[in-house]
Amino acid sequence: MTGIDSVQLQQVIVHKVGNPSRGEDLKLSANPLTLNDDIVRALLTKYFLGPFNENEIYRFTHISDVQMNEVYAFVRKIFEDRDSFLQQSALLAQFLYSKSTHVKVKEGEFYVVLFDDVPFEGDFTRAVGLFKSETKETFLKVFQHGQSWEVIQEEGVNINKLDKGCLIFNTNTNEGYKVCIVDATNKQNDAQYWVTDFLQVAPYSDSYHHTDKYLSLCKSFITNEYPEKFDVSKSDQIDMLNRSMEYFKTKEQFSIEEFTNEVIHHQEVVDTFMDYKKNFESSRNFEIQDEFAIHVSAVKQQQRAFKSVLKLDKNFHIYIHGRRDLIEKGVDDMSGKKYYKLYFDEES
Repeated sequence: MTGIDSVQLQQVIVHKVGNPSRGEDLKLSANPLTLNDDIVRALLTKYFLGPFNENEIYRFTHISDVQMNEVYAFVRKIFEDRDSFLQQSALLAQFLYSKSTHVKVKEGEFYVVLFDDVPFEGDFTRAVGLFKSETKETFLKVFQHGQSWEVIQEEGVNINKLDKGCLIFNTNTNEGYKVCIVDATNKQNDAQYWVTDFLQVAPYSDSYHHTDKYLSLCKSFITNEYPEKFDVSKSDQIDMLNRSMEYFKTKEQFSIEEFTNEVIHHQEVVDTFMDYKKNFESSRNFEIQDEFAIHVSAVKQQQRAFKSVLKLDKNFHIYIHGRRDLIEKGVDDMSGKKYYKLYFDEES
């Protein structure tokens, strides 16, 4: 998140949340932090807000009524009555503790933060942040001892690596608020307790999420299903990845019919792709529309994950940016080694 210099930390409290299945305790703090140091305030603000992508918006959900979502209910009371901050933070910590039973869930510090003047969608708003630090790193501390210097090790939190976070903006209350999330650890499906069990959030059905999810779908299909079901080379995979990205970079509107005609071409591959899409949506509980406006920020974000590098043993890396017809693959009869033949006009 950018433009956070104006953000005000109103209240910050830290609770210790363990894993009850390992006999670890929940230790509630009696009071919020005392923040008199401006440098500490600035570091905490960067640590809390820096990792968020404000374009990727979620909302609280519940199987029957969003009012029954526990985190939603606790946070709403904080927005309505600041004096309830301490009480609601304890309820949030207790609820997180009850959801931290998976074997891979680590003990950590749970922060509840009340912010003012958070930039969002062209305005400034109040927000409540929920953060958990699970990963500890070892640091070396150098200090003076008499006329000499000594070194000791200390464990602490890296302020450039937020493990888990949730930022709830005080807007769209009845629809489940607008929420940003971070989950950098325990990404396995069986350990995503932060998003699925504790927060119970779902993506907003907007152009950013449709663009982001469709590009994720394309990358997953081309990387996994495409080579498994069809006899294609790595260069063929990279070619389809490039054509998929080029489509999203050059179009303003997505159309499933146009995309399959221009990018995938062959009907048998198209049918396999559509089946894969259904399973992809089902596993993520999110339906991607067949037509939507393409979001430029989502394309730029996903472009980093679309690799166009062909790695040959440990000797060569070939960057393929287009024109699959200028690459020829074969096997040398004498040596039995595979080769690629590249056609070009100029060398630079």
